Formats: sequence, C-alpha cells, structure tokens
Amino acid sequence: MNNKIKLAVAGAVLSAATAGNAGIIIPAGDWTLDIGGNVNAFANFSDTDRNTNTIVGGTAGATATGADEDDVSVTTGLLPNYLSVSGSTRQNDVDVAFTISIQPGAATSGSLQQNGVTNQENRQAFMTFGDKSWGTFKLGKDLGVFGSNAILNDMTLLGVGGAHVNRSNTTTIGGIGTGYIYADWRAQIAYTTPNMNGFQATIAMMQPWDPAGATPAAVTGGDANNVGTVRNSHNNPGWEAQASYSWTGDIAGKVWVETMYEDMEDITVSGQTLSATNSDNYSADAWGIGASLTSGNLGVVAYYYDADGVGTTGKFANGLYNAGSTTAPNWKGRDSDGGYVQATYVIPTGTKLGVSYGVSNLDTASGEAKNIALVDKNERWTVGAYHPLTKHLNLVAEYTDMESETHATAEKDHESQVISLGAILFF
Repeated sequence: MNNKIKLAVAGAVLSAATAGNAGIIIPAGDWTLDIGGNVNAFANFSDTDRNTNTIVGGTAGATATGADEDDVSVTTGLLPNYLSVSGSTRQNDVDVAFTISIQPGAATSGSLQQNGVTNQENRQAFMTFGDKSWGTFKLGKDLGVFGSNAILNDMTLLGVGGAHVNRSNTTTIGGIGTGYIYADWRAQIAYTTPNMNGFQATIAMMQPWDPAGATPAAVTGGDANNVGTVRNSHNNPGWEAQASYSWTGDIAGKVWVETMYEDMEDITVSGQTLSATNSDNYSADAWGIGASLTSGNLGVVAYYYDADGVGTTGKFANGLYNAGSTTAPNWKGRDSDGGYVQATYVIPTGTKLGVSYGVSNLDTASGEAKNIALVDKNERWTVGAYHPLTKHLNLVAEYTDMESETHATAEKDHESQVISLGAILFF
C-alpha cells in the first residue's frame, strides 16, 4: 500500500488538520481548508452458530436471533463513510486548526428507516493550537488516547473484521473487543509534546463516562445475570495518556505505552435516588503496551492491555459488578486483558496480504457468581487481501472467524464466520 493511502487512512480516523493528510485543498484568505474522507461498502456473508442464550459482552453472533443463522448484508466496514472539513492557519507564531466531521452509514434497508435508525454519527468537532517548538493543545471531541494506536495499526481498518449481524450499526467492529478496547470518540482537552528525536507524549483530560452494562445484584423480580444501567456523579475528570518512540531505518518502527484512569463516584443503579445508602465508589484503570515494525514489504504489530473495572470491547462496558444490592451497593471491578498480533506482507502486485489473531478476556469480580452468562473470552482470526486498484481506491477481501465463550458451566459458546468483499475509496 502506498504512502498516500496510509496517510488517507490516518486522516480519515484522526482527521488531523494539516496539509500532511491533504484531501481537497482550498485556499481561503488566511486559512487553508482541507476537505477529505472516504466512502466504503462491503458485502458480508455471515454464518453464525449459537444457541438461544445471550452472552453478555459477546462479539460472535452477538445480534443473531436464532440458534443458527446465515445472513447477507451490505454495510460500511470498520471505518465509517467519512466527510471531514478541516482548516488551518498560522497567526502570531501559533498554528491554529479545526476539524468537523460527519459519518453517514451505508445501510439503506427500509426496515431500518421504519425503526427510526438514523445510521448517522458525528464523531469529531475539535480545535488545535500550538507550535512544533512547544507542543499542541487539542480541545473538543476526537478519538480517545488509550487504544488509539491499537486501532490505527489494525489491518481491518481498511476492511470489516468482526461484523455484527445487526445492519443498523454504523460500522463493523474490526478487532474491537478481540484484542483491544475501543478508543472511542471522547470530549477532551489534550496536550501533545513536540517530537523530540522520535519521542512524543500526550496527556488528556476526558469527559468522564458512566459505567455501562454493569450487572447489579439480584433484586425482587430481577436476576443477577440481567444487565442493568448504572449512573455515577462526576466529581473528577477521566485521564488518558500515551508515550511513544518512533525511528526510521532498515527496520523502522514505533513502540508505545499507554494508561487510563477514572474515579467512579456515587455509582447507583438507574432509577434510584442518589443517597449515602444506595451509592458507592470505584476507580477504573488500565495500561497497554505495543509495537509496530516494518522491514521492506513486511509489517508486524503486537499489542497487549490489562485493565481493572474498564471492561471489554467498549470503555467501561461490563467492567463492574454490584456485590451488594440496589439499596446498599458494593461495586467490584472485573479484571480484563487481551491483545493481538498481526503480520502483513506486500507482494509484487502491490497487494497487501495479512493475518491477525486477537483475544480479549473478562474475569468475574470478587464475590461474583461464576456460572453466569457473562463473556469469558472473545477470540478472532482474520486473513485479508487489500489491493490498491488506484492510489486512492482499495479492493478488499477478508475472512474472519470469531468465537465468544461464556463463564456459564453449560456449553453456550457462540461462533461466527464472515466473508467480506468490497472497496474503500479515499479522497
């Protein structure tokens, strides 16, 4: 894959408002406008093998309705369709820029329209200011810091990877939840240092989020395995940080470490009035380490993360368990970890061939029942071919095999296989 496509991929995900990710450049007085993005669509042929039991947090066959289901869909891939407008200027020795983007999905099913599914996202609205001598500040909504390098190095970013049967999703999930936690799109105030001979670091204050999908203790008329919505007050921000070192040469590469932390205070089950008797506190944290290496036509990526209370797949999804009750909660964190390894090789035709294996594990919390429908492991294999038909257009073929295992004693695992064929165009 040529450098133009690589820059376009990074630009479509991060939409950095710089000429380095140039799309359609328009001079406008003191400003330079950059209009860019991508359009993609894939035919997905899914074969799902599952029983009627739900696996909370499972990614394989997560939205299938029967024991076995074959499904054909036409959707966007891991990247949504993307239209980004950026502007940049330099004033008073300060580089100033902004980015605003929209992400329409590809689904056009009448049933989705009847169900009120808009299939539309607005992932970015941020500004930056700084200088290469002292760094850059970013204010607004953009890709999160923790997990960002993991998704940016995922080869399925050009394709589909894991594909939900539910066609109402704006995108597929790629390797999210099977090797890394989704970086997501978060309101933030971030500072990035200058590039110091390859070393660079970012620290970001994040809009704190509520835990999602936490399992409350059994209550009258309820079941301890039911997923409940929880809320918490936000007395402190969330924090995410990353440090990296990049180098060039015969073997070029990048290594990085990352961390995140959030105080979850006064957590209650939705619908309960906040009080001293029905709220509790918990701190969620995670760390990760990764490396991306290239030598000639060969590329290798390896990544690992470990978390407490953060959950799996999405940040703060299924990360907590209430060992108490709704009137006297006692929140416990679930440990999670995972990672992925990936190898790609560009053959003489220019086609990139790749194989990727990823796994995400979620443990039950201290005091939590062991025989429950909570996901224990999500695992994925993907093999893919990505051919640059032109410098802006890639043809893609992928095969992905996913399996979700549960903590339940009885055999309740789900499996799905997806063949994806399509194209992605950058501009």
